Amino acid sequence: MFRKVLIANRGEIALRVLRACRELGIPAVVAYSEADRESLPVRLADEAICIGPAPAERSYNHIPAIISAAVVTGCDALHPGYGFLAENPLLAEICAECGIRFIGPPAQVLSALGDKAEARRLMRQAGVPIMPGSEDPVRDASEARAIARKVGYPLLVKAAAGGGGRGMRIVYREAELAQALSLAQQEAQAAFGDSTVYLERYLERPRHVEVQILADQHGRVLALGERDCSIQRRYQKLIEEAPAPNLPSKVRDALRKAAVRGAKAVGYVGAGTFEFLLDQDGHFYFTEANARIQVEHPVTEMVTGIDLVQWQLAIAAGERLTLSDPVRAQGHAIEVRVTAEDPASQFAPRIGRITDLHLPGGPGIRVDTHLYPGYAVPPHYDSLLAKIIAWAPDRQQALDRLDRALREAIIAGVPTPIPLYRRLLRDPDFRAGRHSTVFLQEFLDREADLAPSA
Repeated sequence: MFRKVLIANRGEIALRVLRACRELGIPAVVAYSEADRESLPVRLADEAICIGPAPAERSYNHIPAIISAAVVTGCDALHPGYGFLAENPLLAEICAECGIRFIGPPAQVLSALGDKAEARRLMRQAGVPIMPGSEDPVRDASEARAIARKVGYPLLVKAAAGGGGRGMRIVYREAELAQALSLAQQEAQAAFGDSTVYLERYLERPRHVEVQILADQHGRVLALGERDCSIQRRYQKLIEEAPAPNLPSKVRDALRKAAVRGAKAVGYVGAGTFEFLLDQDGHFYFTEANARIQVEHPVTEMVTGIDLVQWQLAIAAGERLTLSDPVRAQGHAIEVRVTAEDPASQFAPRIGRITDLHLPGGPGIRVDTHLYPGYAVPPHYDSLLAKIIAWAPDRQQALDRLDRALREAIIAGVPTPIPLYRRLLRDPDFRAGRHSTVFLQEFLDREADLAPSA
């Protein structure tokens, strides 16, 4: 195993990786910005090192600072967590040149999967179903119109280097295409420094299902089951659960086989997810691969009993996967993301100080968080505060248990979506598993229609 690991991230994922290292007996160094000097991961770390001021581009996204921190503290491995530089091929490449093990896929895999158009091409070659669309990046409106006539409307203009819903535009008719293409290219350039976009068919009411995989350096790839991530807003996932409800066994098996086939085709190593959209007829299509640990990884851990972060470390150290295949799931797990956002104001992020805090517990409840009483939520980073996860023998019990946990949770000082989640959990369509990627917006629209007028 490793001599020492640098954790190049912050918040709850930094604490999660720190705990995994501690259980494996690996010393860990937490890299932090000046804004996170008093954070819980820094307080609990074996060692901590400041890598720069609050802005991410001068700290968590600054590769020279990250590498220098690893070298100065004598780390021989680096865990990037999620977000920031987690899928950055240049960081992985520089780590390799400096003799530091990057805990994630090799740089060439990150490059291939980070380019959504290239990833589509590779999956097509591997026989993984992909959404009908352009085979290559789209250069201009004339080319886009020609492709759109073959693919049909509605369609999606999508950034090749994108993620998190940025650089994406839905187009319902040809008259909208040129403007949508231009806006997506501008947004992609601003967000990712790359204006490349491609087209794919847009499904009106799909489900979003992802398959968790582990792959070692010796060619073995395992699918650890799937997660339903359909409850989302502006392509940002809010609620995730495993296994996916109301999924026919044939579709479930086919999804897992497709993810393994895709991972083998690109030489994947480490933990990651292959993500798919399912239409109402049960057909599924590859959308992208996330080459890192996921925010929602705890639900898979809860139903399989497998520590994904510890396996990330073991795989990076060259160990072989010893898990049985197929991996069996027990019961049902569901997670909600608790953010410092105000649903009543279009989910606007908020900052503030945590004035009162009580985290739920009891049977089947897990909370991943970096909060403590008095913690000041900084304005510089993602608004995620905590993840509350419930496990039970079946889905209905898991929903009831999660509702109980949310009733117990007290996070005062900033608004959170907890009241909204409790209302969602009581919705009959959600409880029946009849939801799609547009379900949340439709739910909010129904609430707005029923609200008394001022």
